[in-house]
Amino acid sequence: MSAVTTLLSIGVEKEPREPGFIKGWLSFSINTIAVIASGGYMFLPSSDKIGIGIAGVVMMVALLFMKFPAAMAMILPSLLAMYAMRGWAIVETSLMNVPIDSISSWSLSVLPMFIVMGLLMWRSGMTEGVYKAARQWFSWMPGGLAVGTNLAGTGLATVSGSTAGVVYALSRIGIPEMLKAGYDKRLALGSVIVASLPGQLIPPSILLVLYAGIAEVPVGQQLLSGILPGVVVAIMFTVMLVIMASFFKMGGQKVAGKETAPTSWSERWRSLARTWPLPILAAIIIVGMFSGLFTATEAGAFAALCALILTFLWKPAGGGVSRPITAVRKASIGAVANVGGIFFMLVGVEMLSRMMTLTGIGNGMADLVAAWDLNRVEFLIVMTVVYLVLGAFMESLPMMVLTVPLLIPTLESLDISLLWFGVFVVFMGELAVLSPPVGMLAMIIHSIVKDPEVNQGQTIKLSDIFWTMLWFLPMAVLVVAVLIAWPDLATIIPTMSNAG
Repeated sequence: MSAVTTLLSIGVEKEPREPGFIKGWLSFSINTIAVIASGGYMFLPSSDKIGIGIAGVVMMVALLFMKFPAAMAMILPSLLAMYAMRGWAIVETSLMNVPIDSISSWSLSVLPMFIVMGLLMWRSGMTEGVYKAARQWFSWMPGGLAVGTNLAGTGLATVSGSTAGVVYALSRIGIPEMLKAGYDKRLALGSVIVASLPGQLIPPSILLVLYAGIAEVPVGQQLLSGILPGVVVAIMFTVMLVIMASFFKMGGQKVAGKETAPTSWSERWRSLARTWPLPILAAIIIVGMFSGLFTATEAGAFAALCALILTFLWKPAGGGVSRPITAVRKASIGAVANVGGIFFMLVGVEMLSRMMTLTGIGNGMADLVAAWDLNRVEFLIVMTVVYLVLGAFMESLPMMVLTVPLLIPTLESLDISLLWFGVFVVFMGELAVLSPPVGMLAMIIHSIVKDPEVNQGQTIKLSDIFWTMLWFLPMAVLVVAVLIAWPDLATIIPTMSNAG
């Protein structure tokens, strides 16, 4: 798993995979041949700049398929391609300058702030009441437990920045609750699977910050660009769950089973009493950036400071013992590990960008699109298909770093807003963690539902999880269509704001 997707996924069991001797070695052999062939091509006397660049990309993709760390999969081919073109001097210069140049940006210091904030809230128990509150406030709706689970995931993903961590937590809590209430297992699985996707677009989004660093756009504006699309995604998935709960039947029974007992208003308001840190910190970040009172980095630092103070003041539910020092220690260790991995990834991105600039394959891609005479919509439809295919084999962050540097010249030539494209690519990247055969979230959920306390005596196969994902694919495609048709959804708030 990448550094971003594993953030907060504490204790997730790895899904055992047995690809078989022949299949495993066949894949390894093909990728090894691709690495050797592309490396050899770079040093042929007849090879040109574009060819060397393409060979570098092929080598990178092959290394990713061989499960190389993504940063090394970008750095090694990039250095080899630069050496083939310009000799040792440019490699030495790149090794001296790129690491510090790529991670010393003031705007990127928001990343550790957001990660520390999310880990402190998680470790101190401040996020524990979110699921209960969402369940009680939305229990009156058709499929209320599923809707509550979905919206709780949005809130948790907003503060944590972790798709895997949120899905892990909700699988443990939400799936047993829904199965006990008679929900069909597919509806229970589906509400958990898509629960964290909207939260990856709403500030503070680690993936949007990383995209801003790759595309060199203002971090504050990029974060604000995800607010409206994130809300739209949450609403559309909620509508999908309500429709499924109201009309879908399996075996003559509604998929939502029996509804839970009515919840009183006093219980609803009491449930909110344990969730107030989440909206307060989100408001500090969003309002501070929108008004120009804070830069993105300052907003993240202030929110992290508030989370630290709250960690020492927060009292666990039910009179439990508060352990703020332990929470701070574990959050600090987790933050260092994740930030180190992310910054190493950014070094790889900068190396890849330099290689693409030297070889000219980014401009070559723009020229190719111009030769095809694709307009904005046609190009984005093609990219939607490309990302869906890539998502079957890659996680979101490698997919982003592979494509964004290559596409920037094309995006500029088609007058596609880089802020808008950030929202688009993050959403498509998040779909990648759902898609088979990689399907990281499916693997996480499948490992959890093997527990009898979770599956409530029902048999839940990996194929059940993948089939459930197909229920939500039409809604995901509709989300993409809405983004393409109304790009102002992503750009109107940054345009109105004073964020930088």
